[in-house]
Amino acid sequence: MARTLKQHLKTIDKELASLILKISDSSNTISKELPNRMGKSDTKNVYGETQLIADKWADEFLIDEFKKTGIVKSVVSEERSEVVKLNKKGIFNVTLDPLDGSSNIESNNMVGTIIGIYEKDLPTQGKHQIAALYVLYGPTTTLVYTAGNGVHEFVRAEKAFLLKKENIKLPEPGILYGIGGLRKDWLPLFKKYIKELEAQGYKLRYGGSFVGDVNQILHYGGIFAYPSLTTKPDGKLRLLVESNPISFIIKQAGGASTNGKCSILEIKPENITQRVPTYIGNKNLIEKLKKLL
Repeated sequence: MARTLKQHLKTIDKELASLILKISDSSNTISKELPNRMGKSDTKNVYGETQLIADKWADEFLIDEFKKTGIVKSVVSEERSEVVKLNKKGIFNVTLDPLDGSSNIESNNMVGTIIGIYEKDLPTQGKHQIAALYVLYGPTTTLVYTAGNGVHEFVRAEKAFLLKKENIKLPEPGILYGIGGLRKDWLPLFKKYIKELEAQGYKLRYGGSFVGDVNQILHYGGIFAYPSLTTKPDGKLRLLVESNPISFIIKQAGGASTNGKCSILEIKPENITQRVPTYIGNKNLIEKLKKLL
């Protein structure tokens, strides 16, 4: 019989394991509630984007759940303009994208939750993460986590998350690419790079959910990017709540990340809302891209 997430977490720090289990339990509630949280709200987030009802609810729900644990010191959420202080005596600081790809809810496509966990106070560099995970609400609900001990995937069964695949490594050389932004706005050198990948037979897979698109790369290999655009030099993805956790997971799976100059995990954040061009995937593809850029 497959090991449960709870059993798998016995090899890591007890308090960290309890936090990851709390997130996994919370994800079940999110999955069940999504059909009841459709539509737009009358408020905007810190980025000036109209919030969906599901975004606001998931943000409030998860932060409340973190507060109940007593071990979360603070939270940086995509939906908030300031660090949320929870418990001065807490152990962990958490970054949160409550519902990544939430615009997909209306069309019943993939959405997810992205989490980064630190002992250092936020904001700080992604390399200081002690754990990261994402939950994908797809045809089945899956949870992918790393605590610096490899990347492990679990699938939600009737009563628990069960181990699906342990110590995942990106397949080499990879077969997919997924790129955000309009092609007409890509920088010329980046267009050249993608044209070369297409000539080599790489297939396009892009669904508008960072978690969903990255999950494809994790299983099939290749590269995902929301690049620097002529209209958005810093791209779209948020450094703390999106790019750092996913970059940490991809690195643990044998891949790499870059903003075009250095590893995303090395970037010193200037503020909690900072955006960053994001390129992640197989090491050879990232190294080739860095040389070209």
